[in-house]
Amino acid sequence: MRQIRIWDLPTRLFHWTLVGCVVGLVISGNIGGNAMVWHFRFGHTVLGLLLFRIVWGLVGGYWSRFSNFIYSPATVLAYLKGERRPQWTAGHNPLGAFSVFALLTVLLAQVGSGMMSDDEIAAAGPLTRYVSGATIELATRYHTTFGKILVLALVALHIAAIIYYWRSKKENLVRPMIVGDKSLPDTGAVQASRDSAASRLGAAVLLAASMGCSFWIASLGA
Repeated sequence: MRQIRIWDLPTRLFHWTLVGCVVGLVISGNIGGNAMVWHFRFGHTVLGLLLFRIVWGLVGGYWSRFSNFIYSPATVLAYLKGERRPQWTAGHNPLGAFSVFALLTVLLAQVGSGMMSDDEIAAAGPLTRYVSGATIELATRYHTTFGKILVLALVALHIAAIIYYWRSKKENLVRPMIVGDKSLPDTGAVQASRDSAASRLGAAVLLAASMGCSFWIASLGA
């Protein structure tokens, strides 16, 4: 067994910052009132994080790239039947990959709908002035009902999967996302992710650009 770098530092920071922001979104959204100021701030931060993750999914560390955890239906079926491969133990397995893509997509939809929502009291998204009343009504209904429930359901499913793997398979999925490394058989079958100072600097520049884009969108409603 040897320690192999699976999750690069930018991916880990993205993950835990996103967790904190989603918790903040849920709490501030339920409180309402003056807390909506923070709801919008968390929302814009999440958009910046998602923009970063989309690009990082193309150029980031090996196991963070989307190309290394996009699986065909046949592969998912093989996994459900009990087949196991080294790369599924290292990075996202087929079911985990589906969960990641689903959560990113639903969060994008939730943030996008929030930017076109209007509670007709005090809170309106920055893009409401650019869309029709019918679009605002549809976005608001989605954001406050179905979209919210979908996000909470996927988060709950994510947590349930972590608990299941920990209790049933004795596999800790949280620790590698904190320290970055996994203890895997020393067979040479698993490639380590790039996590150098240069890649971290590149990620910082990318994150700054992503956040700049998100908060520029926010300024459109000023």
